[in-house]
Parts: sequence; structure tokens; C-alpha cells
Amino acid sequence: MDDLDIIVKMYFGSHLYGTNTKDSDEDFKGIFLPSKREVILGKISKSHSYDTKEDEHSKNTKEDKDIEIYSLHYFIKLGCEGRTEIFDMLHAPDSMILEKTRIWDMITNNREKFYARDMYSVMEYINRQASKYGLKGSRLNAAKKVLEVLRYYNIDSLKLRDMWDRLPDIQHCRMLGQNPNGIREYQVCGKILQETQKIDYAIGILEKFFEKYGERAKQAAKNKGIDWKAVSHALRAGMQFKQLLTENTITFPLKEADYIIKVKQGKLNYKNEVVPKLEGLMKEVEILSKESKLPEKPDREFWDDFIISCYDSL
Repeated sequence: MDDLDIIVKMYFGSHLYGTNTKDSDEDFKGIFLPSKREVILGKISKSHSYDTKEDEHSKNTKEDKDIEIYSLHYFIKLGCEGRTEIFDMLHAPDSMILEKTRIWDMITNNREKFYARDMYSVMEYINRQASKYGLKGSRLNAAKKVLEVLRYYNIDSLKLRDMWDRLPDIQHCRMLGQNPNGIREYQVCGKILQETQKIDYAIGILEKFFEKYGERAKQAAKNKGIDWKAVSHALRAGMQFKQLLTENTITFPLKEADYIIKVKQGKLNYKNEVVPKLEGLMKEVEILSKESKLPEKPDREFWDDFIISCYDSL
């Protein structure tokens, strides 16, 4: 890591969120500026990862340190895709910064250029975690309606794009717009369907979802089989996105850090205490996203020009 041109290095994860406990390991994130040679030869690494753990199969302890350093190019790409970890970094307070250059100050001064009301990566993440354990029967009923429509149009080798306008726009099911590859996507209770998929293939995805949903819902009702860490991450992401949509910023440590710690440690009843909070948050964020005055997409052209400007003085 000593040979990298570091733009910023910071504390990350639970220490940033304010959800760390006495057993939490230390996570760090950073950005480096690739050399002109790497850029010209097309040999830019996406990131460099380091850790102090001797046994890669063992669980992290409080003594372990995980470090990931993104290239500037990859950081910008992920930011324009709405990745949650990038937004965490963009809003890290000075107390979490270990080292930085003026390039980092320029990035944070323009972080609103990453903001968009349709940050599908965030919503996809929240919905994926939330749907994993089956929140309510309403989600199952919504997926059932989509499945009925798909079966009705499942003729020969038709693809989803052939009946795209027939897909229901209802609670838990919505159009996501185009992904970074220009392919339209549709979300069903956290499952992502793409217009290029055959209808028959999409039916298979939802049928498997129904099978898993039932068993997970039974287990969750008993407070068993729940990945509490994943659920806490979904709640955290939802809270952060809500603050971004309402206050145009994200504050660390998180205001509801104590609540997230309780969820992370499995100290709450999933069905009666966590589900209402998560479902209400998802509904609220979805409404705020539709009503937001933020631009539809991030300003990718600005960030492309920014990358070029970083090399003009070299």
C-alpha cells in the first residue's frame, strides 16, 4: 500500500456508523490515484485489499483489520451507480479521516453530483435483505399477481420486453428504469427481472421465491434463522437514504445507532418489532424517492471531467 498515491484513507464500517461494540474489528476504506502509466496502458486496478487475519476461513475478531483502497476511477463508477459504501465514505466526518489530499476535499465539496432520486442500488439492497425473510402477506400477494401475468403471456419464446408494459405497477413491484448497461429492470419483492430474460425464466425465478419465502417466513415468525447483521444493514441503508432524501446529507455516527445495534445482536423480536420498522421505512423511502426534486441520474459527465482534471497538473 506504500506505493499507492493515496487520496484518502478513513475508518469505515461499525466505527463510522457508531454501531461498534467491544468485539468489533476495524475496517478501513480509501481511494488511490492510478499513475499516468496505468491509465495509458489500461492497467488500472479496481481496488487493493489487505487484512491482518492469518486464517482466511476464520471469523474476524476485534484484533483484525480489513483495508480496501479503491482506484479513483472505480470509486467514481460505484458512486454513479448509487452504491451505499461510496455514500458512506462521502459523508464521513473529519474525525474518521486518517489522511487526505485536496482531491478528496474537491470530491466531498461536489458530492451532491452523485445524488439522484433513483439510486436503484440502494433500493435493491434494502429490498433484497427485507424480502429474504418474508415481511408480510402483502408481498407474497404482490408477487403472485406478477406471476399470474407472466403465466398468461408465456407463449413460445417471448421475452419480458415483449410484454413489458403489462407488468403490474403495484406495492412491492415497480419499474427500476435502466441499469448501467442500458437494460430495463423490474423489481418484484426484492427480486430483479430484466427485459432480456425469457418469460419462462422469470416464472422460474418467482416460483423459487415462493418456495423459499414460505419456509423463511415460518422461521422468522419464531425469531429463528435470521441473518441479523444483514437485516441491520438494510435498516441502516434505509435510514441513510431517507436522511439523504429529506436533508440532502447523511450524518455519522447514525442517530439511531443504538437501535441498529440491538437489531444486529438479535435482541428484538423480528416479527413484532423489526418488521414494522423495516416495512414502514421501505414505504417511506419509496414515496420520498418519487417526490424528490433530486436529479433522476448522477452527473456522470462532471465526474469524467473531474478525473481528467486530476491528471492535468501531473
